Amino acid sequence: MNRSIILASASPRRKQLLESAGIVATVEVADIDESHGDGEKAADYVARMAYQKAEAVVRRHLSDKSTDKSVGLDVVVAADTIVVVDGVILGKPASRDEAFSMLKRLVSRRHDVMTAVAIADLAGRAPKWQRFVVTTHVEFGDVDDARLWAYIDSGEPMDKAGAYGIQSGAASFVRCIEGSYTNVVGLPLYETVSALADYTCAK
Repeated sequence: MNRSIILASASPRRKQLLESAGIVATVEVADIDESHGDGEKAADYVARMAYQKAEAVVRRHLSDKSTDKSVGLDVVVAADTIVVVDGVILGKPASRDEAFSMLKRLVSRRHDVMTAVAIADLAGRAPKWQRFVVTTHVEFGDVDDARLWAYIDSGEPMDKAGAYGIQSGAASFVRCIEGSYTNVVGLPLYETVSALADYTCAK
């Protein structure tokens, strides 16, 4: 059965990735506290963020389920992406200087990009969950400060984890990757489409 997919994310890149696989999703943004817990491991943190995004939308829909039976056909998908280097989580930069500091830290070395996905099927009495984290290893080459600042001047880094987007301006910084490319963009497409196979007519 082709089910209604709700994407609990404001990221246009995630929506575009789903659409590239033939999955049309309705966007509902979840407002959550993204604070990092003391001693919380990176994989645990990103998994918790994805789950809380999905859970916020699930709660909203379950409150409507008693009056709108079509809600029971909904499937909620949420994701969260972080960049990790030396065990330190790099989220979205709050300023140009922070963006430069993040990018400088990634130059000429390898880092990890982790994306967590949480999927909730609302068909039953209680949501049925699928949750997973995918890690891709990314290595930047030698990039001088002028190129970093030129990239920052484009404005692109400011809404991206680790202050870069592999799919556009920062592509020339990347020497190699090991693992899923779409995971670095923001959604591990193979794993996500596989998890949604029972609910969609994805190609």
